[in-house]
Amino acid sequence: MQKKYTTTDIDQLNAEFAGRSPEELLRFFMEKYGAHLALSSSLSAEDQCLTDMMLQINSHARIFTLDTGRLFPETYSLLDRTNLHYNIKIEVFCPDTCALQRMVTEQGVNLFYESLEKRHLCCQVRKLEPLSRAFSGLEAWVCGLRRSQSVTRGDMRKIEWDEKHGLLKINPLMDWTEEQTWAYVRAHHVPYNKLHDQGFPSIGCQPCTRAVKAGEDIRSGRWWWEDPNHRECGLHR
Repeated sequence: MQKKYTTTDIDQLNAEFAGRSPEELLRFFMEKYGAHLALSSSLSAEDQCLTDMMLQINSHARIFTLDTGRLFPETYSLLDRTNLHYNIKIEVFCPDTCALQRMVTEQGVNLFYESLEKRHLCCQVRKLEPLSRAFSGLEAWVCGLRRSQSVTRGDMRKIEWDEKHGLLKINPLMDWTEEQTWAYVRAHHVPYNKLHDQGFPSIGCQPCTRAVKAGEDIRSGRWWWEDPNHRECGLHR
């Protein structure tokens, strides 16, 4: 059974790994948890960097993604290209069919534009419930959050305790800048979503993502009709 990490435990781990590289952080926890650790990849540039790092450490590293059913064609193409590039099979988790049909029938196919509550419902059905299934059997999960991505992520840390799921949450790139991310992509020839070249710094579901203008916040293209302080799907809050 997974040990519950206390606030003191988390403080000690963050102090221990302060200033350490993402690769060092990954290697330590990958060796500690083995098959009970996985990367939750949205196929973002950050998650693609982590995929590259983790597969260099262990070619059998566990990586999964969520297919909401509303992704961009370019995202599906990237999933395929990533599998081919690394000779792997990323695990794909989809929404529960019955729950999805009920939501769309009762609330409409684009319910998320109508209210914050309905948008959260859509994220719950398409992302959060599949995520809970993906977490089955895990003790720790890795994700590509960066502190500078959004006002909602300013207080996040490299190592956190995910109380909701009872898992250790590891954010190796928390201190990275946008420039560091893309420098790694270029240096290691990491596959990335072609929409990044078209003004999409952050890419989610197609109806909820748009390109941003030069100088705009990199997350401003996600759920752009909402208050910036609420622009999370619930995975990280």
